[in-house]
Amino acid sequence: MDIILKEDIENLGFKDELVSVKPGYARNFLIPQGKALAATSSNRKVWEENMRQRSHKEAKIKDAAQKTAEALKAEKITVGAKVGEAGKKIFGSVNTIQLADAIQAKGHQVDKKNIKILGSQIKEIGTYQAEIRLHKEVDLTIDFEVVAE
Repeated sequence: MDIILKEDIENLGFKDELVSVKPGYARNFLIPQGKALAATSSNRKVWEENMRQRSHKEAKIKDAAQKTAEALKAEKITVGAKVGEAGKKIFGSVNTIQLADAIQAKGHQVDKKNIKILGSQIKEIGTYQAEIRLHKEVDLTIDFEVVAE
């Protein structure tokens, strides 16, 4: 069954994308939750017109995302965390919220939902990597350092 997505859904597609899914998944989950529309002929016509109008805006957004990616690659991101007496172990763990705040402190807007910390949980001071999706076609991997506060 073909559907038009109304929002980004991980492992399925991005907002305003036409995708094909199993009928039960569409009828029982995506459409009732308001995450998608059935791709009827009238909905397809509206979608095609929206895509035509959006193509110019999308190019500008992608260029801005690429500029942000280049700027982030040049930045050195540090995340402060409270440590124990030994000076190595962190109380709790570092998460995407703290990383997004550290990136925002450098002057770049990144949504915490678009950040994935690679590897297992961060429970010690050191250097780690995170994958950031700035646009559906612009991904980057950055290194960041966790330091004692």
